[in-house]
Amino acid sequence: MSEPDVLIAGAGPTGLVLALWLARTGVPVRLVDRAPALGTTSRALIVHARTLEFYRQLGIADTIIAASLEFTAANLWVGGRRVGHVPLGEMGRGISPFPYMLVLPQDRHEQLLIDVLAGLGVPVERGVELTGAAETANGITARLRWADGREELAHARYLAGCDGAHSAVRGAIGVGFPGGTYEHIFYVADVRAHGALVNHELHIALDTADFIGVFPMAGPDHGRLIGSIRTAALRDAGAADRALTWADVSGEALSHLPLEVDRVEWFSTYHVHHRVAAHFTRGRIFLLGDAAHIHSPVGGQGMNTGIGDAVNLAWKLADVLHGRVTNDVLETYEPERIAFARRLVATTDRAFTFVTRNGSLARFVRLRVAPKVIPMLLRWTWFRRYMFRTLSQTSIQYRMSRLSTGAAGTVAAGERLPWVAPAGDDPDNYAALASRAWQAHVYGRATMRLAEVCEQRSLSLHVFPWTSAARRAGVRRDAIYLVRPDGYVAFAGARAHVPDLERYLAKWLRGLPAVPAAVSSGSQQSE
Repeated sequence: MSEPDVLIAGAGPTGLVLALWLARTGVPVRLVDRAPALGTTSRALIVHARTLEFYRQLGIADTIIAASLEFTAANLWVGGRRVGHVPLGEMGRGISPFPYMLVLPQDRHEQLLIDVLAGLGVPVERGVELTGAAETANGITARLRWADGREELAHARYLAGCDGAHSAVRGAIGVGFPGGTYEHIFYVADVRAHGALVNHELHIALDTADFIGVFPMAGPDHGRLIGSIRTAALRDAGAADRALTWADVSGEALSHLPLEVDRVEWFSTYHVHHRVAAHFTRGRIFLLGDAAHIHSPVGGQGMNTGIGDAVNLAWKLADVLHGRVTNDVLETYEPERIAFARRLVATTDRAFTFVTRNGSLARFVRLRVAPKVIPMLLRWTWFRRYMFRTLSQTSIQYRMSRLSTGAAGTVAAGERLPWVAPAGDDPDNYAALASRAWQAHVYGRATMRLAEVCEQRSLSLHVFPWTSAARRAGVRRDAIYLVRPDGYVAFAGARAHVPDLERYLAKWLRGLPAVPAAVSSGSQQSE
C-alpha cells in the first residue's frame, strides 16, 4: 500500500467527512477504525443546517435529505402541560437553504458516507486499532494493530485523531482532556409508542422528578427517548452496581405525558462528560470530534460539531498539500475550533444543569418560571431566529482568526458567508461553493481592477445582482468578499479595497490552480 498524505483514525461521521472532503480534492487518505463492523444503533440523530450546507458543497445533501426525516416543530412541556410550540421552518427562513433540522440515525448516516467514499476508492479498514503515534522529520509514524494480532508501522504526512472520547491519538501525544462528569446516569431508548407526542415533532418535557426528550424517528410509531436516572434512587433500590434496564427509568415524568411506550427496541445508559482537550494540534497530528471535545446532548450539537471540525481541517490540509496556501494556515485550525468548542461546552453545561439540577429553587425555576418566560420569548421573531442560528451552527464565526481581515456591510471576515436567496430561476450564491475553492464574491458591480486581480491569481470571481435579498442578508453593495473553501469570509472590504485584497492574497495564498477565472450569476460584471 502506498503511503497516504493523511492517516485518519476513527470512521465515525467526523472521520468519514474528513476523508470525503480530502478525497474529493485529490488527497490520498487512509481510514482505519478499531471497531470490527459498522455500529447498528442509532446514537446521534440530528443533522443541522450548517452540516447540510457542507454536504451541499460535497454534492451529497440531496442523498442525506432523502434518507432523513424532517421534523417541523419543537415543543416544550412542563408538568405534563405543553407551554411552547415553535415551527422550525419559520425560524430559519432566509437564513439557510435548509431552514429545518433532520433526523437521521447515525448508523444509517455513516453507511451513506461510507458508500460515497467507496465510490471514490477509499475503504474503511475495520478491526485496525491505533496503539501509538509520533511525529517524524517529514511526517508521522503510527503503530497499528490488526484484529489478527499482527502489527504495522504506518507512515503519512499527517495524522487525524477522530477516534472518540477515549482517543488513542490524544493519549499518544500526551494531550490532557480537562473537564468533568455529571452525577446523573442518562439513558437513551429507541421505542415503539403511541400518543400525542409521537407526531414527528421534537418534545422536551420538564418535571419535578426528571426531564425527557422525545425525538421523532421514521415510522408512524417510532421515537427516541432521552432522560436521566437519579443515582440516589438507584442506590436506594440497590441497582447501582448492576446493568440498568428500562425498568429502572422513573415512570413519574412519563405518566404526566400523553405517551405510551409499547416496546423498547434498544436501551443504553451512559454518563455525560463535559471536556475539551487542552490542544487540538501537536505538530502534524490533529484531534477532531469527540477526541477533542465532549459535552451534553443538549441541542444535538455533538456530531455536527465534529463534522465542522472535519471541514475546517480538511480544506486547510488539502490546500497546504497542493501548495495553494502557506503552511501557517494549518496553525489556524486549533484556535478557530477550540474557541467554539469551549463556548459550546459552557453553553450546553448551563442548559443541562438547568434541566437536571436538584433542589427546591431549581424545581421552582423549571416548573414555575420557565413556563411563563419561555413561551413569551418564543413569541418574538428575533428570539426564534436567534435560536435557529445557535442550534443550526450557522452563527459559528472565526472573526478573531488570523485568516480574517476586514468587514463590509454587517458581514465581518470570519463569519459564514450569508446565504442570499435566489431571484427567480437564478442560482443562489451557495451554488458557487460547490467548487470548494477560494473565490471572490461581489453583489452588484465589480471593478475592472478586481477582475484583473482575480484573473492574475486564477481566482474565480462571482458577481451576483444586487437584490433585496442581498440587502437583507447584510452584504454591502459592490463590496468585495473573499470566500474560503469552507464558505467562511476570509476578507471583506469596499470596492476601493482591492489593494488590501492583493496584500491578503500575497500573505496567505501561494498560488491557485491554473484554471480560467470564472464570472458567474452576474448582471453587470465589471466597469
